[in-house]
Order: sequence, then structure tokens, then C-alpha cells
Amino acid sequence: METETLEKNKTSEQLVDKHNLIVFNDDVNTFDHVIESLIKVCEHDIVQAEQCTTLIHYKGKCEVKRGDYETLEPMCTALLDRGISAEVQ
Repeated sequence: METETLEKNKTSEQLVDKHNLIVFNDDVNTFDHVIESLIKVCEHDIVQAEQCTTLIHYKGKCEVKRGDYETLEPMCTALLDRGISAEVQ
């Protein structure tokens, strides 16, 4: 029983440390610009960048990266600098 409780607590701590980098749809940026930005900033491969861009377009937003805040915050800033609407949640 004690081992199960420790495992549950460990899992909860790991989930708290994770954040999401969300990119939102807009009427300004082209698909190519968003794809190129995801490749350069988030280190996506071409297929992943295209899939995320399609989801952003049709769903209004997409979680493009998951990780700790310290890693995601500079990526978010880089996307914002490229005119792409993004935030870390």
C-alpha cells in the first residue's frame, strides 16, 4: 500500500511541472509562415508542423509543445516575435 501511495504522489508532481505551449489561429499569418516557425522555434519536423498548423486553422488553437515553463517561455516569445499568437499554459 505504501508503494502505491508514493507512486501516485510522484505522478502528481510530474504533471504539475508540465506546461503547454498553445498557438492560436489568426487571420494574418500564412500556413507556410506558421509551419516554418514551428520547425525553427519548436524543432518540429515538417509533418508535425503541418499537422499542428492544420489543427490551429480548423480548431482555433493547438498545443504545439509540452514541457517545463523555463523551456517553453523563450519559444513562446520567439513565436510572438514572429507575429504568431501563442501563450504558455
